[in-house]
Amino acid sequence: MAEPGTTTSTPRERYRAQVREEVKKHAWEQIATAGASALSLNAIAKQMGMSGPALYRYFAGRDELITELVRDGYRSLADTFLSVHAAASAYDSRPELVALAHALRGWALEDPHRYFLLYGTPVPGYHAPDDITGIASEIMAVLLDACVALDPDATAPVTPFDTHLATHRAWADPHPAPTTALHRALTCWTRLHGVLSLEAAGHFTGMSLDPAQLYEAELHALLEP
Repeated sequence: MAEPGTTTSTPRERYRAQVREEVKKHAWEQIATAGASALSLNAIAKQMGMSGPALYRYFAGRDELITELVRDGYRSLADTFLSVHAAASAYDSRPELVALAHALRGWALEDPHRYFLLYGTPVPGYHAPDDITGIASEIMAVLLDACVALDPDATAPVTPFDTHLATHRAWADPHPAPTTALHRALTCWTRLHGVLSLEAAGHFTGMSLDPAQLYEAELHALLEP
């Protein structure tokens, strides 16, 4: 049995992991230049001084590479949300939703290309595998917990959309959140992403306003009962 702190990977495995990380680095550079739909393993191979067939030993094709990038992105956001959740539960007196909203904006603006790969226009012909949905569900579960905490006694539907959600909640299962919390979570997700998408794409540049202030105003409105 390996001693604690040691690695059992072989030199070949470590080299393979290193090459895969370098491929992903070049992939992000391509995405930043021409978008995910223009991703080319052959172009990456040329940049790395490899043949196309040699690179395909590390990624079977474009979709596998995109999946790896998407998985990394969702895992990064999920870990960010889980960290906020742990801190809020332990010693943060603010509503957790506020901390999550700030973390979401920081994460999105830290790397807009990563943000748009996950939440921008879908890549034509690409379909993410089921495990990606599982990671995205972790993110939504933390958001639902925060929305439940804002109004823990709410149980009955309040609006027609609440009633609709009572029978259209598969996207949130198995979370037991009441329909009012589902409604709040969806409203938060769509409105905050709306502001973030416009900001990250530069659409506020010529409007002489502070996107951070707009984001805070939307967040404040979302905290209302």
